[in-house]
Amino acid sequence: MERLPKRQRHQQLSKLLDENPFLTDRELTRLLKVSIQTIRLDRLELAIPELRERLKQMAERSYDSIRSLPLDEVIGDVLDLHLDKSGISLFEISEEHVFSRSGIARGHHVFAQANSLAVAVINDEIALTASADIRFVRPARLGEKCIAKAYVRSSRGQKAKVEVITYVGEEMVFQGDFIIYRSASETKT
Repeated sequence: MERLPKRQRHQQLSKLLDENPFLTDRELTRLLKVSIQTIRLDRLELAIPELRERLKQMAERSYDSIRSLPLDEVIGDVLDLHLDKSGISLFEISEEHVFSRSGIARGHHVFAQANSLAVAVINDEIALTASADIRFVRPARLGEKCIAKAYVRSSRGQKAKVEVITYVGEEMVFQGDFIIYRSASETKT
């Protein structure tokens, strides 16, 4: 792929970040086939903040308040939450989350992010995991940012089905189907 003219590259950059605001500058360089300096200059010209600032802006946007557990008990940073619908959280794998020899994240941390998001997305004072069917697709590694996306697939009586998929970049690392028990018996979705 040859380099795009600046105007087209700017349009493509904006489109990519609209579709996935979690893309790093390195991922953008790979997708647009330009240097990291070019990406940074393009972002500056387009007034697009760096990843950390974009994530902070997402977190500051209004979203529903978590009812089922305190915010500090959710593993990762909640970036978006629509009760009984969907939620997104970010969890960065650091030294305390990995096996020292391999730098691979311990599975219970990746699971904890997904499980706590599945509970947090439920619009009830009491929400507990009844069961989980999980699959680790590939290991998460030191320094990677895990983006978990939860979707409430159904809610009947005291049970809700929540699907959570965790990505690093655009690559799936975890998938889980959770049955969440809720104290309220009326259907919320």
